[in-house]
Amino acid sequence: MTKLLVRWREGDRAALEQLMPLVYEELRRLAHHYLQRERSDHTLQSTALVHEAYLRLAGGNVPQWQNRAHFFGIAAHIMRQILVEYARGHSAAKRGGSAYKLTLDAALAVPEPCNIDIVALDDALKNLAVLDEQQSRIVELRFFAGLTIEDTSEVLGISPATVKRDWTSARAWLHREIDRSAMG
Repeated sequence: MTKLLVRWREGDRAALEQLMPLVYEELRRLAHHYLQRERSDHTLQSTALVHEAYLRLAGGNVPQWQNRAHFFGIAAHIMRQILVEYARGHSAAKRGGSAYKLTLDAALAVPEPCNIDIVALDDALKNLAVLDEQQSRIVELRFFAGLTIEDTSEVLGISPATVKRDWTSARAWLHREIDRSAMG
C-alpha cells in the first residue's frame, strides 16, 4: 500500500485506481465509526461519506504520504470536515435544531450509536489546536479515525507514552471547553 501511495503522490493516477479497492473497506469502517456518533436522524450514509472523502482525496493536491497510517489520518481529517460542514448546514436549516449534546467522554464510553454535537466538538478542537496542535491531532486521529495509540504515534512520529499523556490531557481540556460553551 505504501508503494501505491508513493506512486500516486508522484502523479501515477493508475496507482490511485489500484489503491482504492485496498482501502475502501477501512474507509467505510471509519465512516461507520463517525456516523455512529451522529444524531439518529442523520441522512448521510457511510458509503456517501466515503465517496465524498474519495473525491476530496483524489481531487486535491496529493499530500506527501508517509505510510498507511498517515493516509488514514488524512482521510479521517477529511471525513471530519465533511461531517462538520454537514452538521453546520443542518443546524443552520433548523435554526439551532434540537441536537442532543453528549460529552466527549460519554461518547467514547458508549459502544452503541449515539448523538454528539459534532459542531461543538469541532469548535473545541479548533480552540485546542491554537493551544496545542499535537493534542488536537491526537484527538482527531483517536476519536474520529479510531486509530490505536500505536497507530497515532506512528502517524505523528511521537512515542506511544506521549500519545497516552496528551490524549488524557486533551480529553480533559475538551470536556471543560464543551461544558463551558454549552453553559454560556
